[in-house]
Amino acid sequence: MNRLSRTSSLLLALLSLSPLAQAQPKKAAPASTTDPKMKTFIDGLMAKMTQEEKIGQLNLVSVGFDVTGPVVSKDVDANIRKGLVGGVFNTYTPIAVRKLQEMAIKESRLHIPLMFGYDVIHGHRTIFPIPLGLSASWDLQAIEQSARIAAEESTADGLDWVFSPMVDIARDARWGRISEGGGEDPYLGSRIAEAMVRGYQGPGNDLTKPNTVMACLKHFALYGAAEAGRDYNTTDMSRQRMYNEYLPPYKAAIDAGVGSVMSSFNDINGTPATGNKWLMTDLLRRQWGFRGFVVTDYTAINEMVAHGVGNDAQVSAMALNAGID
Repeated sequence: MNRLSRTSSLLLALLSLSPLAQAQPKKAAPASTTDPKMKTFIDGLMAKMTQEEKIGQLNLVSVGFDVTGPVVSKDVDANIRKGLVGGVFNTYTPIAVRKLQEMAIKESRLHIPLMFGYDVIHGHRTIFPIPLGLSASWDLQAIEQSARIAAEESTADGLDWVFSPMVDIARDARWGRISEGGGEDPYLGSRIAEAMVRGYQGPGNDLTKPNTVMACLKHFALYGAAEAGRDYNTTDMSRQRMYNEYLPPYKAAIDAGVGSVMSSFNDINGTPATGNKWLMTDLLRRQWGFRGFVVTDYTAINEMVAHGVGNDAQVSAMALNAGID
């Protein structure tokens, strides 16, 4: 089994064995979660892990690098060796990835591999038009092909995971991030979401193939509907408008088999999305049957403090209890 397969299968299996995942309605699960050998392996691994290691595996750290390899601070270096880092953001190239991966699998107690994610938005080495420009083409085959090329290039560069597609419906041109999505139409946005997931994850979402990469649906949810087009602002919306106009592209990506979801910065009707149990558990997992994992947008947990819902410890607990992985 190659590096991508080991990493994604292990993480998906760990999450599928959580109480929350087991409480979900039964739907087609990733092969790794139904493999008896994998279940036995994961059960044994979980039994060996300390509470600190379990919490540590939830950490996604940002590590910069230069041409000679990753530039790792002392704390991150030590935490990788202690098994207290689950994934790395902003590091790619085979040299840089190998250095950190060997640190994790050779020097940590339980040898759990890292995942490597990056903001591959509209191409990796080959750059395509911005997503709003791609959507204006209405050429779904070309859009899917752009994601397929990005998957080929990013996996060759050591990446397991891309933070795309961004499928937020946006109808206020004052919102600067409107350029990252597919525009204002939920039908077109849904078809683009499906095409992008197919392009990244390949036919059948087979992440054991070395040239397929895990996609990440973002930003869940209603990020493009923030009041006055102000980034991170509140979103005040009825359920009717939410389900009819804003949620369809997210649902389309889930149905297409997207492997991961990213929570958004905004609040929804007074509750920050990253701490919103109705959104992350009731809707995403129980209603839609999502069985992948949820990552926050950059520092979204810390930024809930600015929403006035608690201190660092309180907002961390709020996020975990809401369904953030």
